[in-house]
Amino acid sequence: MHPAGAMPAYALHYHAVPMPPPPPMIGIPVRRLWEDNLEPELVFLRNFAANARYAAVTVHYPGVVHGAGQQSHGLMTAEARYAAMKANADALKPIQLGLAVYNDFGHVAAWEFNLRGFHPAADPHAANSVEYLERRGLSFHDHQARGVAVARLAAGLNGCGLFRRPGVSWATYAGAYHVAYLMKILSLGNDGGNLMLLPDSLGGFLDAVRQCLGEDVYDVARMAADLGLPPGMERVAGALSLVPPALSPRLAGAGSVLALQAFMRLKYYEFGGEVNRFRGLIHGIQVV
Repeated sequence: MHPAGAMPAYALHYHAVPMPPPPPMIGIPVRRLWEDNLEPELVFLRNFAANARYAAVTVHYPGVVHGAGQQSHGLMTAEARYAAMKANADALKPIQLGLAVYNDFGHVAAWEFNLRGFHPAADPHAANSVEYLERRGLSFHDHQARGVAVARLAAGLNGCGLFRRPGVSWATYAGAYHVAYLMKILSLGNDGGNLMLLPDSLGGFLDAVRQCLGEDVYDVARMAADLGLPPGMERVAGALSLVPPALSPRLAGAGSVLALQAFMRLKYYEFGGEVNRFRGLIHGIQVV
């Protein structure tokens, strides 16, 4: 581990591009949201989002049930990869959403929205994905008893001021499904209160992403691969000496914090602010 503000040896080089302070090296607390504390946290999110500069998202969902084990993604066209992702995202329910935001004052806040509505005994899922989430500390019983209704989350996110606005760069890690489920959640209410299906074509999906998140969407997996860093968000975070978030199991909130910190460190300390070549490339769709 390095002192606050210090960089690993491989990153000690200099660029002419002005750099913000590095992501905080202390553990960033994750605010865990349930039905009973949602409203005050949404007020805080709206206030914090007013000065947002960077944001990152991670969504936990019940795995892949359509197309699993078929043709390698690397051999598929981007349209075919999108079709496989759409089949799964349309059929399955989101379980948890993590959101991390860095503002113009150098402050970071993170939220973990715990959703209700997914029932392992009744809803389609991949068993290994559900078991993975349980090993990491997710309680499906708590989600059913105390979780946030997806409709309430959709209304809160759509009204928080973070979406459909200029000036915010978005990051994710291996983001195809994370972004897809985010789009699905944000669509709620546009079709009589039902979760809408994703657009039929890849072009339509990318248009929807641009409308909600803007043009500046980046995938940390693609950026890290360019440097030969190991695959996996936590392995990338380890290689970059990022400190895990505080007050959170290793779930969606923690994932969004690590994605945000990794993006900022890669952008400013590895690529000198020059990241346009990664702009809009979502790992798992356009690139693999």
